Amino acid sequence: MFGGLLAELNTQYLVSITLVSLVVSTVAVLVSTAVSLPVAVAVAFGDFRGKSLLTSLISTGMGFPSVVVGLVVLLALSNSGPLGEFELLFTPQAMIISQTILATPVVLSVSLSAVESVGDDLREAAFGTGATTTDVGVVVLSEARYGIVTAVLAGYGRAISEVGSVLIVGGNIVFSDQTSYTRTLTTAITVEARKGNVETGLALGAILLALVLGVNALGSVLRDRTPGSTGGSRTVGTTLGGESR
Repeated sequence: MFGGLLAELNTQYLVSITLVSLVVSTVAVLVSTAVSLPVAVAVAFGDFRGKSLLTSLISTGMGFPSVVVGLVVLLALSNSGPLGEFELLFTPQAMIISQTILATPVVLSVSLSAVESVGDDLREAAFGTGATTTDVGVVVLSEARYGIVTAVLAGYGRAISEVGSVLIVGGNIVFSDQTSYTRTLTTAITVEARKGNVETGLALGAILLALVLGVNALGSVLRDRTPGSTGGSRTVGTTLGGESR
């Protein structure tokens, strides 16, 4: 039964869609993480007017409608938009931009909570050893790594499950040989369901579910292998490559 079902599926079609989804989502989350971590440390360490408002805005961004993000990116990348000269609309690059915008508030908000949960005594101990602000930031990120892994996983889940924005800016394009250019797992499921191709839709859904479960399993393994905090100055000395004082 299952052998006959698999024989009816277009393997090339499924593989190409999966690869596009993986590449776009992974790059978007990597860019989002690279942007979010320094900002999370800066906001957590900072003492400035409007900090509470900024934190609230970051949290609000987690629920920002994806179709609105897609529309804004569409306008920015269109021929009449400020970035139209780069001709990125309806390309994987446009989808990466859209998914990065969607994932960043998620990664940033969870990372900020993780960084803020690190005790002030650790920062003071780090500064007491003569560490620079950058060194202290590295120490704090090391202590908050459990929460940061969770942040990255949450951002990845938001990116790979996205439908609206990638459909708007990517165009859901496939080539004549049925290989994907900008069609992702989520947009493909939508298309196949509308066409009545239940078997293909179920196969795509199973792949998406397997990817999400696999990413979360990897995150669980990383968290299980993450040693807990061993205490202020000891951790500071180890992280900075010296001995505690």
